[in-house]
Amino acid sequence: MEFENMPLATAMKISEPGYDRVCDERDIYERLLPLEDADILELGCGKAEKTFAIAERGKANRIVALEVDEIQHAKNLQRKTPSNVSFQLGGAQAIPVGDRSFDIVLMFKSLHHVPLALMDTAMAEIHRVLKPGGMAYISEPVFAGEFNEILRLFHDEQAVRAAAFAAVERAVAAGSFELASETFFDTPVHFENFEQFEEQILKVTHTQHRLAPELYQQVRQKFMHHMKTDGASFRTPIRVDLLRKV
Repeated sequence: MEFENMPLATAMKISEPGYDRVCDERDIYERLLPLEDADILELGCGKAEKTFAIAERGKANRIVALEVDEIQHAKNLQRKTPSNVSFQLGGAQAIPVGDRSFDIVLMFKSLHHVPLALMDTAMAEIHRVLKPGGMAYISEPVFAGEFNEILRLFHDEQAVRAAAFAAVERAVAAGSFELASETFFDTPVHFENFEQFEEQILKVTHTQHRLAPELYQQVRQKFMHHMKTDGASFRTPIRVDLLRKV
């Protein structure tokens, strides 16, 4: 899989004001990545929505999806899985695959979940498992927006998101990767009601959110300010750093 003709970006930015792009992330990764016949590794696959979305397109040769949360990993194993998809338990800081095994490594909003002290190790692991010239697609939520203002009431990720960006910057500065491109966009998020928000956000198994009653009511009240007759809609800003292994 060759990427040599892809032009390089000039600089990295943690955020970018003023852009006007709203889309599903599929539009971004399908535009940026040559998925056809690729060997793909996804780190922090979560509920594997994007794993299955890519597999259903029928382009990838194989997809190995890792998840560090044992509860979610067990649920993934119980699902009916396409023949080119396999699930493994593991984290980005210790990837249980051989050197130079994959054309593409995907991280969808998962680098900031790696322990701070192990983010550089995770970037080194990504470099190790990529084939020469392979690509790392790392998307991270930008610390901004109305939805983020709700989340930060009980789970403020400003420091870990900044640390994730810094880890990518260091990997590029060290010469392990070249920055192929940086893309900013908003992805729509919609909840039918607060109960759906609670189920999908507050009750995730990879992070234990135990809210005191007063804080719970504060979160609910802030969420309900956005409720309309058809539910609550938000736009979450996302940054995608596309890296090429040197």
